[in-house]
Amino acid sequence: MRVLIAEDHALLRDGLIRLLEAHDFEVVEAVDNGPRLVPALVEHRPDVAVVDVRLPPTFTDEGLQAAIAARTEIPGLPVLVLSQHVDDLLMLTVSDDGVGGADPARGTGLRGIARRLAAFDGTMTVSSPPGGPTVVTMELPCVLSSPKTSPSSGTG
Repeated sequence: MRVLIAEDHALLRDGLIRLLEAHDFEVVEAVDNGPRLVPALVEHRPDVAVVDVRLPPTFTDEGLQAAIAARTEIPGLPVLVLSQHVDDLLMLTVSDDGVGGADPARGTGLRGIARRLAAFDGTMTVSSPPGGPTVVTMELPCVLSSPKTSPSSGTG
């Protein structure tokens, strides 16, 4: 299996390469920043990409955004996004190669997910233009106390 890695920490990047190669995976390239990721994916067309969510230059979500962009160039590309807890917010993005048109207001399962996230002060955004792809981003606070879940709120 051909793997492309995007990880800016040299120790983790080298460790991933050694681990994968020890188990007979072929690492076709390892990049250390967001701007290099999409061109590398398009050039190598790996079987899977392992991507750090935060990459240079801004260390926000370059890895995630580059993975989403790459899937428009390489539909169906499997991407494993690595993250670590460094903020008070958990963000999860799910995308597909479908035809678009997903709308939580139409009573789909997306409405139930949004309701459950809201119970914990979470949010959900859906981008699903006609022709696709659909991208659903969910955010959930990861704090010890929030207005809806702290013991003093009567709900926790």
